[in-house]
Amino acid sequence: MLALRLTRAARLAVQLRRLLVASASAGTGFLLLCALGHALTHPDAPGASSLRLAWCAAPLAATVYLAVAVARADPGTRPRPGLSAIGLGPGRLMAVSAATTALSAALGSVAALLGFLYLRGDLTGAPVDGAVSGVLALGQRLPAPAVVTLLALVPAAASAAVALTLRPRDPRPAPSAGSRRYGRFGAYGWGAARETFGAYGRYGARLASASASASAPASASASAPASASASASASASAQPAGGRAAGAAQADPSGALLTQASDTLPPATTDGDGSARDATGPVPGTPRSHTTLLPWGIAVLTAGLAVETYAGDTATRDAAPSAGVLLGWALATLGLALAGPGLTHLCGRLLQAVRPGALRLLAGRVLMEESHRVGRPLGVVCAVASAAYAAAALHDADATDFGPLSLIGAVVVAGCTVATLLTAAVEAKHARTDTTDALLRLGAPPTTLRAAAALRAGALLAVFGPLTLVVAQLASLPLAR
Repeated sequence: MLALRLTRAARLAVQLRRLLVASASAGTGFLLLCALGHALTHPDAPGASSLRLAWCAAPLAATVYLAVAVARADPGTRPRPGLSAIGLGPGRLMAVSAATTALSAALGSVAALLGFLYLRGDLTGAPVDGAVSGVLALGQRLPAPAVVTLLALVPAAASAAVALTLRPRDPRPAPSAGSRRYGRFGAYGWGAARETFGAYGRYGARLASASASASAPASASASAPASASASASASASAQPAGGRAAGAAQADPSGALLTQASDTLPPATTDGDGSARDATGPVPGTPRSHTTLLPWGIAVLTAGLAVETYAGDTATRDAAPSAGVLLGWALATLGLALAGPGLTHLCGRLLQAVRPGALRLLAGRVLMEESHRVGRPLGVVCAVASAAYAAAALHDADATDFGPLSLIGAVVVAGCTVATLLTAAVEAKHARTDTTDALLRLGAPPTTLRAAAALRAGALLAVFGPLTLVVAQLASLPLAR
């Protein structure tokens, strides 16, 4: 009931995104029902029917990917402070988001069933005669368990993926068990604060008041240096035991120069549970590096192209694309999705290279910060564009007719990937709203922000455009022979 109320009260943009999920679910469900109809019409060709069902995995994965992106960008199911008091904690909001996704996908599945029954003539009494009549199982009774199973596949997979993605996570770092930290000599116990070697006996770490009093001359005005030495000793004793001195020179009224040999370490910050945080950790606000998966993405992409090449060499001339080609495309898509954040991060670094100005610096930092949001959808769009380019090249070379079902699958996959990329871009824009408002308050002109956005788009196009062409050429070579 709560999911229905949130669906009704959502804004127009959210409703449009959910309508896209329902449309993608309808297209995927229709393709699954057509695979079932082909199996009923051609019982003597189970291999061809299984291959059709296997190729339905591409629109199914694209629909689930779009559903996850739409659920992440939904502002109505984001955790807010105070909602846990009324029973809407992170776990409950995750369940509401999964239920909303299941409702949208179920609506699309019902629309697919109605469209399939209309084409069969079960609703009007007159079946549609055309290219799809061979996969409608005309004159045969549809098995209800198979229909329900196929139509429930998209809502179940989408809701499970949303629940897995939006599951509550503990923001606190996991405590390190079994690793003992050794501090200064003579320290005992499992100290949480890390202490560098020799910090206890470092020169200047503990200034004694006797050194300042000994350097003061014996004169009639002895009260002034005494007060100065007392203040110096008080400031020295206020520093932490393992810290370094400030490094600034202080002069007392007698002319003696009090120097401190080293800098002061910042005090150890503690988390909410009281555990000290390591001072050598990453500084907040620094863009995280997402280039660790780039070599793995390149390796998986290479493996996918190799599998596709092998499958294309072993296939016959007039045969349909085999399951090996599907596996190669799946591996290539996974590799580009893994390499996408790293390539986006490198784009941001290249924009800031060679003495950047304010515009290039702003565009590069934003790309580095948002590489984990837009990098993966960019990689998937690159893979889909490569597949479309290879399919177009194959069509021009062999004059192959793909048929209406192939066009439906291509439209579903391409539409889902592009919609996912746009949803991720909108989510990234909303995430940096505070930064944009701060720049506008500081006097940055809006034209600078628009120019930075155009520069980011140009940099991404300059990197992912040639990559798409190269992957498409490598993928189309074994299929064109």
